[in-house]
Amino acid sequence: MRATAVRRTALAASAAALALLATACGGTSDADKKDDKDTAGGGSSAPKGPVKALTAAELEKATLAQGDVKGRKVTKAGPADEVPADGVEVDKEGCLPVAHAMFGVAQKGSVATTKRKVIDEPKTDGKKKSLEDMAEGEAGEAFKDAFNLTSTFVALHSYEGTAGPDAFAALKKAAADCAGGFTATVAGTPTKVASIAEEKVTGGDEAEAWTVTSEDDGDKAPFKLVALRKEGAVATFFSFNLAAAGGDVTFEVPAEVVAAQDKKLA
Repeated sequence: MRATAVRRTALAASAAALALLATACGGTSDADKKDDKDTAGGGSSAPKGPVKALTAAELEKATLAQGDVKGRKVTKAGPADEVPADGVEVDKEGCLPVAHAMFGVAQKGSVATTKRKVIDEPKTDGKKKSLEDMAEGEAGEAFKDAFNLTSTFVALHSYEGTAGPDAFAALKKAAADCAGGFTATVAGTPTKVASIAEEKVTGGDEAEAWTVTSEDDGDKAPFKLVALRKEGAVATFFSFNLAAAGGDVTFEVPAEVVAAQDKKLA
């Protein structure tokens, strides 16, 4: 897939994709060993009454940190990852909640937000070979493996009252209504979403997941979008895999990342 096509179709994950490349070319970090298990949930169970929003300090404590997800590097998002709500435009108004979730934008009623980038650490068997020492076909597989890493942009928002459940419901409705696609424009660059298809995920008081397929000049790239709500907190996860964008591999919903965030919100 051409570099320009990757940049256009992966606009929401561009910074994370660059960090992914840096990780693939560098070494692994010493992450703490913690076992993360999927938690049951996913049913619609809005709170019986308004909930108190987590403060900025409480939300920061509940946000993913290095060592929370085995085999992944967790870093804080930077200024380059920030997209203002009024900086996202869509050709179909009803699809705006999906576009906002893709770019980690909070909805009305949010009182605090944290953002993280979670990137797979390169898989290694401890043996390093030069290209000259690799057998026929090994170099190609090694190259593919270097790009077969998933990068996930996680935005965690704290909402007051019923704003959290309302935001989750609005995203769920928009994903269903916009299954046939739409176009989102950020900083003058359009991203065409060709389709949105439901995926399976569990966690929190309710959770939903989708495969969002973007398209540019006939080149298609799959992303995974997940929304997780726990009381008044709503987390969105937007995942990208460079190898999958090139059509070499398929990748799944980042269930372990979702489960780790769910665990910290419990």
